[in-house]
Amino acid sequence: MSTTNDTHGKVDQATGVSTTGHEWDGISELNNPLPRWWLWVWYACIVWAIGYWILYPAWPLVSSATPGILGWHSRSAVAVQIADLNAIRSESAAKLTNASLEQIEQTPALLSLARAQGRVAFADNCAPCHGAGGGGATGFPNLNDDDWLWGGSLEQIQQTIEHGIRANDPDTRQGNMPAFGKDGILQKPEISAVADYVRTLSGIAKPGADYDKGKEVFASNCAACHGDDGKGNQEMGAPNLTDGIWLYGSDKATIEYGVINGRGNVMPSWHARLDPTTIKALTVYVHSLGGGR
Repeated sequence: MSTTNDTHGKVDQATGVSTTGHEWDGISELNNPLPRWWLWVWYACIVWAIGYWILYPAWPLVSSATPGILGWHSRSAVAVQIADLNAIRSESAAKLTNASLEQIEQTPALLSLARAQGRVAFADNCAPCHGAGGGGATGFPNLNDDDWLWGGSLEQIQQTIEHGIRANDPDTRQGNMPAFGKDGILQKPEISAVADYVRTLSGIAKPGADYDKGKEVFASNCAACHGDDGKGNQEMGAPNLTDGIWLYGSDKATIEYGVINGRGNVMPSWHARLDPTTIKALTVYVHSLGGGR
């Protein structure tokens, strides 16, 4: 219950503060005005806000906003900053553009620049699949080792980055593993036998397996791409089956799945998305991760 009585201006005995005359259930409201400094700050903020509304974009419209007298916009400011940064980098970028991949790696200043620029490009474009450090994941190659499906030289890496793997690019690298089981080329016993045999190529043995049958199936169906000795073929993207490095896994079920359904992951073509200098820097960066040849 709220009431107004004749206590306005009277001094509260407990606090020594005058009252406003408002009372709630016997409790009087004290007259404690805001500090003067706080009021002046509040008034200044109001004036500042009005000035901001006039000078800068502030009020939303149907499809835009009020432009403000100054015509300033955060996007245009960022564009100017990027243009200034590109102007600063242009001289260094020109050196990368005009140098060959080999010259970049042999020149410490250019190598440092290329690795710095390549690291940023890798984080923005490649890390979602290959990992932040290039360590890869199941189905995505580890770029730190020396096991390369399509070759690890500077030129081979550049070709892969520019045109991708099985991408929508006329110069992309092609080479799918057939679906031997799904297409009826091999039957279940043959698939089981060849899976056991493939595991032996990297030192994984299974007691009681029919390795002779598996070797026969391998020679008739797999050796054309992976080679008679199973060491692979980089011209076709066929992996080396003898080095103990497995893109999808070394257990028998995973190998059988690949034989049944085939393999053929896609890597995008980057030449239409990244400029030539960035691709050069990215090539050098990947080559320097540890597995480049």
